[in-house]
Amino acid sequence: MTRNGLSAAAMLLLCLAINRAPAQADELVQIAPHRAVPVGTVAATAPPLFGYLARPNTEGRHPAVVLLHSCSGFSEHDIHAASMLRAWGYVALALDSLGESNRCAVGGGAMPEALDAYAALHYLAAQDFVDPDRVAVMGWSMGGGGVLTSVEQGGLSTGQELRFKAAIAYYPPCAYSSGTMTVPTLVIVGDDDDWEPAAACRAMVAHESRTGMTRTPGGAPVTLVVLPGATHSFDTLTAGGRYLGHLIQPNPGATKAAEERVRAFLHENLE
Repeated sequence: MTRNGLSAAAMLLLCLAINRAPAQADELVQIAPHRAVPVGTVAATAPPLFGYLARPNTEGRHPAVVLLHSCSGFSEHDIHAASMLRAWGYVALALDSLGESNRCAVGGGAMPEALDAYAALHYLAAQDFVDPDRVAVMGWSMGGGGVLTSVEQGGLSTGQELRFKAAIAYYPPCAYSSGTMTVPTLVIVGDDDDWEPAAACRAMVAHESRTGMTRTPGGAPVTLVVLPGATHSFDTLTAGGRYLGHLIQPNPGATKAAEERVRAFLHENLE
């Protein structure tokens, strides 16, 4: 931890927010007193939940998107995504759910991120520049798993006072989801993903279990986009390579195609 209880990632958020042009209205915000924590951990010991908020510099209530990062934690990738959404006219809130930790080698972060997503939804609903009835959730890899967890039928969304309007999951762990969602859901995965295979997402959408779980057809529409030649994290801002044995290769063409699908999906479901 760093001074004032901020993690290194949160300090990155703060520095980036300070260095942005004021007209862009980007800022570091505290969303909740504590981040969501794994079962068995005392919540009061968890640091606060911070997020990077980017919003259009225009009057009125805007649709919004909550962003859930990958297992490596908050990075410039999340700021880039938030800035893109702001340019499209959306309020974007990118969460820092891990602080200084990294869960890529241990897994298990989807539920905490999903819980953080609902904390962010409540935060946004209280802002006078957000339309609480037009908020989506979007995430990458582990964050994509958090997206599926947050809107899966019969799961975390049950009994929630506020609900998301739509969901977008980039290369999520599809094998652990029933595929039955409460809101329109867009799933984007690379055909050459050797970490979260496209085959698992195809099976999820078709409600064909590969893990022994019961999958019941129904629910809101789930659209699967499989991008040819794209690996896991095809929209990475780094040079790529191998990470924990998996191929990560930046693919500008796939990234652009995915962004176009995301923009059309958000327009269809939030506008």
